[in-house]
Amino acid sequence: MKVSSIAKAGIPLIILLVAIVLTALMVLGKKPPEKKVVEEKAFLVDAQPVFSEHVEFTVSSQGNVLPKHKTQVAAQVSGRVIKLSDNFVVGGMFRKGDVLLTLEQDDYETDLRLAEAELAQAEAALEEEMARGKVAAEEWRSVRSVVPPELGLRKPQLAKEQANVKAAKAKLARAQRNFARTQIVAPYDGIVIKRNVDLGQFVSTGAQVGELYGTSVAEVRLPLTDADLAFIDLSAGVKEQNPVALSAVVGGKFHQWHGRLVRSEGVLDTTNRLIYAVVEVNDPYGRDNTDLHPVPLRFGQFVQATVSGTQAQTLIVIPRSLLRLDGSVLVVSEDNTLSIRNVKIARSSPESVYVSEGLQSGDKVVRSAVPTPYEGMPVRVAGEDPAQDDVEEPQNALSTGE
Repeated sequence: MKVSSIAKAGIPLIILLVAIVLTALMVLGKKPPEKKVVEEKAFLVDAQPVFSEHVEFTVSSQGNVLPKHKTQVAAQVSGRVIKLSDNFVVGGMFRKGDVLLTLEQDDYETDLRLAEAELAQAEAALEEEMARGKVAAEEWRSVRSVVPPELGLRKPQLAKEQANVKAAKAKLARAQRNFARTQIVAPYDGIVIKRNVDLGQFVSTGAQVGELYGTSVAEVRLPLTDADLAFIDLSAGVKEQNPVALSAVVGGKFHQWHGRLVRSEGVLDTTNRLIYAVVEVNDPYGRDNTDLHPVPLRFGQFVQATVSGTQAQTLIVIPRSLLRLDGSVLVVSEDNTLSIRNVKIARSSPESVYVSEGLQSGDKVVRSAVPTPYEGMPVRVAGEDPAQDDVEEPQNALSTGE
């Protein structure tokens, strides 16, 4: 009984020991797994080469359209207004030489006739005195052999009559001028801005009768800052008469006119520290050539202006989004490491940045986002080795972090 009980109790123990021994043999006999080195890939970026190009800058400004010629018309003689031209109204167009206004002419015509009569009398007296001088010279030679004196030949009397003729001619010329001044004539092609007289009104000498603007040439004064002058050579632009594009919305539609840079005012405005450039536009109302300006460029119109530069500069142009907040740009070096370049900006716009220093033609500028870039950071350029590119494409927007 005791032997069988012991045997029954030892069987499980023997099985357990055998299992332990087998397990130990299996563990000891198993080969250790091969160790594989995990390869950490460099950060994938999108980089494209940039190249220098010739850039001609333009400067934007604005101003009001003004006439080149503006005249306050005044009467040079006094009189009553007897006639007004149909064009002598506010907004009326006229041509050079048109009679705008006529004053009463009767008194001035009388003065003219009197001056003509006085001249005729003076000329007749001169001819008479010349004849008397000839007679006196002949008589003097017939009775005396010596040289006759001045008085004997009536030379003083002749000089007096000659002076009277000159005075009569001058008086006639003044009467003719005064008679002509009874008509106020347009000095150029233009438009009437103001009229101060009407029919029957008496006008005194020097009284202003109206205001005229010349329509042959219009001017636009463009304010320019010191920063603007860095992109255009104002002196060369005036010498070469650089083209200027003027634009405005008229009647709900965008219209454009073309002018030329003709001069600068030469001094800085003490109130705003600006210098003014002057642009001329020929025939702004299209009176002589409707094809040149189908829509009139009216005086007083506010226009936007774009002034072309005088010479192109060699710069590298990149999208503004590639410029980081600290003024640097990420560039992939030849050894596929990241380089942080500080660049000098010649000019910037809402879309682009014009780089003058810090980048070379052919540099690969990073166009995708890099979360925490640092100098010398290993990177891979998308597209250079498609077999190693990540499935996920690099982001398009560049990080603007410092």
